Amino acid sequence: MEILQNVLLAIIVLTSLLAVLLVLLNKGKGGGLSDMFGGGMTQSLNTSGVAQKNLVRLTTTTAVVWALSIAAYALTMRFAEVAV
Repeated sequence: MEILQNVLLAIIVLTSLLAVLLVLLNKGKGGGLSDMFGGGMTQSLNTSGVAQKNLVRLTTTTAVVWALSIAAYALTMRFAEVAV
């Protein structure tokens, strides 16, 4: 059970970092952080609607995997045997 918890914790950390990066890369509606940090990288992505849709899908998928990993980690913590 401890190995599963460690794997889930690694997935949570990786998806957290990836989610932050992807959110910053998304096209901003009114400027802000996406223009400040990811503006140079997204200039080429803004020309294609398909690329922007794929970036949004990847961001959403990452957020779902992150949430499911947290739920699975919580379940493993709840049902783990307590060593006395």
